[in-house]
Amino acid sequence: MPLLARFSYDAEDPYVVQATFFDGPIVLARWHFDRQMLAEGLHHPVGEGDVTFSLHRAAGRDDLRVALRGPGVKMQESAVLFLEAHALTGFLEQTYAVIGVGEEFLDLDKLLDRLLAR
Repeated sequence: MPLLARFSYDAEDPYVVQATFFDGPIVLARWHFDRQMLAEGLHHPVGEGDVTFSLHRAAGRDDLRVALRGPGVKMQESAVLFLEAHALTGFLEQTYAVIGVGEEFLDLDKLLDRLLAR
C-alpha cells in the first residue's frame, strides 16, 4: 500500500533524518533515522533491532528496504517500507550540502542547556 513520506533534515541535529509517514492528511508515524545508516543502507545491509536498512532490487528498480519495529512489537508485526533509492540519494545529497559527511558537530553544552530548561 503506498504511503506518503516526508523526509526532513535540520542542521541543529546533524546526525538525524526525520521521516514522517502519512495516510492522506493523517500522520501515521514519525521516525528518526541516522543519516549515515540511511546512506550505508543503499550499499549494504545495516542496522539491527528496531530499524534495519538494505538495498532491494526488483523489476529494474532499486529501493531501500526499511524494516521498522516499535518497542515491544514482535518481529512478525513489524512494518516494511520501500523507498525509491534514487529519490533518497537526491535527498541525502541535499543534506550533505547543508552539513558535509564528517563535518557533523553536536554542541553538547547547548543540548544540555535545553534539557535542563525543561
